[in-house]
Amino acid sequence: MSENNATDSTAENGQGEVQFALQRIYVKDISFEAPNSPQIFQQQFQPRVKLDVDTEHTMLGESMYEVTVRVTAHVYNGDEQSTAFLAEVEQAGLFTIAGLSDEQLGHTLGAFCPNVLFPYARECIDNMVGRGSFPALMLAPVNFDAMYAQKQEQRQQQMDS
Repeated sequence: MSENNATDSTAENGQGEVQFALQRIYVKDISFEAPNSPQIFQQQFQPRVKLDVDTEHTMLGESMYEVTVRVTAHVYNGDEQSTAFLAEVEQAGLFTIAGLSDEQLGHTLGAFCPNVLFPYARECIDNMVGRGSFPALMLAPVNFDAMYAQKQEQRQQQMDS
């Protein structure tokens, strides 16, 4: 009997069966700059990496969302005065998502989908760096769950102030 009540409650909330489908993965923007080449190749390479990762999402229609992961790797040679290279990629995906509560949907768009997209962005960055004739840049996995929680906390603090 409790199963029927749970099912009825879900239907009353406008939430049907949970649907999640990845429709497409694509690169929205890509950039590689090596402003100090070829001189940089004649120096001892002592890389210092500054990595920025951000996510955003947009509702495109009923149950259709675009999620974007933006990765920027600014690599300096030694100090922050000499840029070795700057690699940027915006990796995006189209997702069909339905049947989730607002909280579940927020987490899915802010953490789960970026986790799906990040390996593609990482591969793209690594490919660009290699084509620029620099040593491989192996990006560590990103904790998108923690990033999402931090963004939620910041939003809550802004609403409270």
